Amino acid sequence: MDALDVARWQFGVTTVYHFLFVPLTIGLSVLVAILQTLWHRTGNERYLKLTKFYGKLFLINFAMGVVTGIVQEFQFGMNWSDYSRFVGDIFGAPLAIEALVAFFLESTFIGLWIFGWDRLPKRAHLASIWAAAIGTNLSAYFILAANSFMQNPVGFRINPDSGRAELTDFPAVLTNKVALITFPHTLAGSFLVAGALVVAVGLWHVIRNRDSADTGAYRFATKFGSWVVLVSATLVAITGDIQGKIMTEVQPMKMAAAEGLYTTESPASFSVLTIGSLDGSREVFALKIPYLLSYLGTGDPNGTVHGINDLQAQYASQYGAGSYTPIIPVTYWSFRFMIAFGMAAAAIALLVLWSQRKGRTPSSKWLLRAGLAMPVLPLLANSFGWIFTEMGRQPWIVFGEMLTRDGVSRSVSLAEVLTSFTAFTLIYATLAVIEVKLLLRYAKAGVPDVSDQPPTDDTDDAERPLAFAY
Repeated sequence: MDALDVARWQFGVTTVYHFLFVPLTIGLSVLVAILQTLWHRTGNERYLKLTKFYGKLFLINFAMGVVTGIVQEFQFGMNWSDYSRFVGDIFGAPLAIEALVAFFLESTFIGLWIFGWDRLPKRAHLASIWAAAIGTNLSAYFILAANSFMQNPVGFRINPDSGRAELTDFPAVLTNKVALITFPHTLAGSFLVAGALVVAVGLWHVIRNRDSADTGAYRFATKFGSWVVLVSATLVAITGDIQGKIMTEVQPMKMAAAEGLYTTESPASFSVLTIGSLDGSREVFALKIPYLLSYLGTGDPNGTVHGINDLQAQYASQYGAGSYTPIIPVTYWSFRFMIAFGMAAAAIALLVLWSQRKGRTPSSKWLLRAGLAMPVLPLLANSFGWIFTEMGRQPWIVFGEMLTRDGVSRSVSLAEVLTSFTAFTLIYATLAVIEVKLLLRYAKAGVPDVSDQPPTDDTDDAERPLAFAY
């Protein structure tokens, strides 16, 4: 083990941990805004209760996401200084816009929304949560644009004197074909996570508190969340299909590694299950669906999909001697876990809707257990999706331009990286306990009493005291 191995583990652990909060923040911000819009238009008290209830869970998650996200940028300088020097000119623009525009928009209007319940006019307060939601989604786009450069470098040139990548076409970076499809795919996955949380919490109260005066609100939440999950799952599948075709075009090795396809095939079959040799160099046994991989990768049932061994030979000739093959079991199974967990969440959402058909009230303990597992399933799907995306690019840190081993900080020792890795892991473990306890505590508390609700007119009383919503 050397500093490179530990630096990769540290970045992987902190990134995956941070991304546990990101999709919930992205999705829940919009769902809370929708709930408040329903209250604004109808005046129905149950929508106000649900807005404040899920808004509280959103704020807890948002705070944790901010804390864990700060570490990500520090790591570029600490453990990946050579990489930072190489892509700094490219990453500087989208990440600066993300911080100065998107994040400031998000954080400013979240503050107005929190403290403005009894202070701001009703429409202005509603606009605040929508502005925060838009800022959250914009933030995701600029970060994904930066990440997409690592997958498909565009809009740059290599300075022959410094060896650095220099930005030549910023619009090309923002309109990278990988970014344009990764963004809606990520948003759909985020709504899948948020919808699942809405379902889980609402279903728990419907089954455990059947005689509650707020049962109607919880029933609406379960139906609302279930439809969000089903629509999101459909969009995840559609955008994922498009993303797979673009991935086959710009990163053919990643597609081959996802399928355990060792030899070029035309047409190519989709692998339901493949067992390879211990060294990952050949296929031993496979259960396949004919023509499906060709369609997924090229849009043509008879299209050609290049295999791992052929691509390895091509890259060795193009870039020099070495292995250009990712860890096949990791890419193969993370790809399948991503799909399986997402489909499982959608299946439970369908079951929840079925259990409430014609006004019925669900009561099954098995359904409750399945519902409580719902938030975890899309989180796992998102996590495995990112593991596949980043591990499938290996050994490149910037595909075709810079190897991962060349991006690590040369002056950082193994002991130093181990120390920071251990410290961050312990801190994140502590934050995880705090996050889960807070979410469970406030989720179990149920919707708040809104008898002393905000004014329904749009007048701005200067004498009205500043109030905190929760």
